[in-house]
Amino acid sequence: MKYHNYLSLAVMALAMSGGVQANDKQAMLEDALSAAPPTLKDKVTVMDWDNNVLQKGTSQYTCFPTPPQLKGKSPMCMDGPWMEWAKAWMNKQPVEIKEIGISYMLAGDGGASNTDPYAENETADNQWIVEGPHLMIITPDKALLDSLPTDPNNGGPYVMWKDTPYQHIMIPIGARP
Repeated sequence: MKYHNYLSLAVMALAMSGGVQANDKQAMLEDALSAAPPTLKDKVTVMDWDNNVLQKGTSQYTCFPTPPQLKGKSPMCMDGPWMEWAKAWMNKQPVEIKEIGISYMLAGDGGASNTDPYAENETADNQWIVEGPHLMIITPDKALLDSLPTDPNNGGPYVMWKDTPYQHIMIPIGARP
């Protein structure tokens, strides 16, 4: 897969506070790797937002640092199915999930609507949630999502963006900020 085709994933990251400087490659590398589990850190490809490979990997995962235009931390590591999902989401196109995909955001994120894939800010009715370290899972079997709640405050996994083409399972694994 040509990962550089997906560099527009910058907007995939969620709005935060306090970002990484684009000209500090070591800081970008460390930021991107903070999203990955320890067992993958030396195996992932790390890309910056200028199409540069910061680390060549051997696994199917590609990690991205927090986009420079955002504040805070929002790095993400995605496998192949998630890269396809993100491309569709970025372009507001339908997506057909053909296999299970797993994405890591072990540094957490700064917030997103749990109901609207394109909301940029909290509103009274969009279930804005700031999540700590978490995994995200996509599945080709949408019926499996019906067995999970959509409430991000239920204390366990939940479905984000239910009944949209971009619905996925959120699995919190650490404290929220």
